[in-house]
Amino acid sequence: MKNKLALLKTEISKQVIGHTHMVDALLIGLFTNGHILLEGLPGLAKTTAVNALSKALNLDFKRVQFTPDLLPSDIIGAEIYDVKSGNFKIKHGPIFTNLLLADEINRAPAKVQSALLEVMQERQVSIGDKSFKIEDPFLVLATQNPIEQEGAYTLPEAQLDRFMFKILVGYNSEAEEYEIAEKAANASFEVINAVLDADDLMKIKEEVKAIYIDDELKAYIVRLIFATREPKKYGLDSISEYIQFGASPRATIDMMKAVKARAYLRGKEFVSPIDISLSIKDILRHRVILSYEAMADGIHVDDIIQKILEEIPVP
Repeated sequence: MKNKLALLKTEISKQVIGHTHMVDALLIGLFTNGHILLEGLPGLAKTTAVNALSKALNLDFKRVQFTPDLLPSDIIGAEIYDVKSGNFKIKHGPIFTNLLLADEINRAPAKVQSALLEVMQERQVSIGDKSFKIEDPFLVLATQNPIEQEGAYTLPEAQLDRFMFKILVGYNSEAEEYEIAEKAANASFEVINAVLDADDLMKIKEEVKAIYIDDELKAYIVRLIFATREPKKYGLDSISEYIQFGASPRATIDMMKAVKARAYLRGKEFVSPIDISLSIKDILRHRVILSYEAMADGIHVDDIIQKILEEIPVP
């Protein structure tokens, strides 16, 4: 499957120039059933990347633009009365797909966010008195805009915790943007071919689960997570006042899964400390809650995570 994985990345790169970190995160989420929150300015290929991934894997893809007037039924579906037959029938919403892009999730009110996040957790939808399983593979990619916060509904920390990763999507390099502009102006983006299918994806998931992780590294991951909760216990007195709440147990679970997939993407058969360092910020930046002192001193959550990574000894 390693050769097919290389082909998959090649196909995605036909329409997604650069953004290798985002693409790797999408693949890790897909391989480990982990949902992803993408934060970045408009026009940074977030939708393009998800669409390219769906085409290369021949998966169903739907996009929902979140707005203040959106209702939960607009996401999950509803029970509708059929006048002709005199019976109620079920209309499935866009949640019934493989890849769902929830665009600007923080634009919708709490009820809509809760409905989506419940499906993410349970992988099941209740419409009327009937329950429907969401078929595997199923991945939610939510985006939020870091600017224009007027009219936005901040995602509660408990809901943010449902996402495996929070990825910060930045600008391309000058060379990459030149290539993007040239291809867009000439309509010369190549067509993406399907190189994997759902069966191949299931095989990859099994191979990822089989990646070896040493017990010492498992204990190291647990120490890193606990350092966000009890920094003084780990000699991190300098940052203790900046942390209000540490990461939840979901962070430990997601880290264990993500580092295996990261090692798999790097072509390795075992997890090494580099896989942990490459994954830790994406896993913790939306789970570690900073204090007012941190905000007053201009301390970013990534700075705190980096400090923990530097101070906790690597086995």
